[in-house]
Amino acid sequence: MIMDQTKDNLLTWSEFERVDMRVGKIIEVLDFPEARTPSYKLILDFGELGIKKSCAQITNYKHRDLVGRQIVAVVNFPAKQIGPNLSEVLILGAVNSDGVVTILSPETNCVLGSKIA
Repeated sequence: MIMDQTKDNLLTWSEFERVDMRVGKIIEVLDFPEARTPSYKLILDFGELGIKKSCAQITNYKHRDLVGRQIVAVVNFPAKQIGPNLSEVLILGAVNSDGVVTILSPETNCVLGSKIA
């Protein structure tokens, strides 16, 4: 997929600054059999921002490989109802052409809740 970089599709700097991306840590991974597409329910720690929930299509990872892992997430989207669950943050990842997600993580451990700039 080639990104459309026409003038109509470009963000302004002030629009980008409104996106609040933070470092969190996955503290619990639960199966989500009710999901239409294979997904996990995740409990995340964002330090001073608190504990948040997310639903993510990252089942190419095993539970044990996710617990304790730091991630980058957008924390200022409105909560989204996904089946019987409320997803409060969007975990960021790179999606390849087969739909497989690689989670974005800081290179070294960061203070939980650190702002991505």
